Formats: sequence, structure tokens, C-alpha cells
Amino acid sequence: MLAVDPADPLPLYAQLERAIRAEIAAGRLPAGARLPTVRQLAAELQINANTVAKVYAELERGGVLATRRGVGTFVREGSDSQTAKPRDRERLLHQLTDQMLAEAHAGGLSIDDIIRHLEQRRAKQSE
Repeated sequence: MLAVDPADPLPLYAQLERAIRAEIAAGRLPAGARLPTVRQLAAELQINANTVAKVYAELERGGVLATRRGVGTFVREGSDSQTAKPRDRERLLHQLTDQMLAEAHAGGLSIDDIIRHLEQRRAKQSE
């Protein structure tokens, strides 16, 4: 489900935040779903628990997650990408774009290649 790649130049906390948001957007983490504890997820991903705690706290401040003391951390109702705050949506879009451009550049692709591909996908979706 959630994964991070230590070889990825994107910081681990940014990878984890992106992964959680992607799982929510894809519906694999629906509203009300309980996330692993900080320690559980840190052990599963083999990363520092402070990194997981930082991501959970940031997502809670952004209205994506809710933590109930003694119970756990849950996906908040209405936390999908359509109801996210404009600032959070913009930050997520910026992170995703940076990652995509870095990977595309490493693969020898240009921004024009990406735009062309996205336009083709949009055309297919609207058919």
C-alpha cells in the first residue's frame, strides 16, 4: 500500500505524504479508514518514526487526517482532492510535478513530451 524509495531524490517525508494522498485520492484509503500507528508504519517502511509523525501532523493540519488520542489516526471525511484547501492542492500539485519532471528528465524526456502525452490522455478520457 504505502511505500517510499530511499534512492528517490525526493525526501522521505514528501514521498510518504504523496503516497498517503494518492491512496486517499484513489479510494484505497476511504474516509474513516484507520492508518497504521506511527511506530507500525515506521517499522514497515524502515524509516524514522519522527518522519512518519511529521507527515501525519502535516496532513492533520491540512485537514486530510484526524487523530483521536488513544484510538488512532483516520482519514478525515471530505479529505479527497476535490475538497482539499487550494493551498494544499497547489502544494501537492507542485510536489507531483517536480517528481514527474525529475523522473522524465532522468529518462530522457522533455516537458513537451509530457505535455503531449497528457493532452493525449485527456483527449482519450473525454471520448
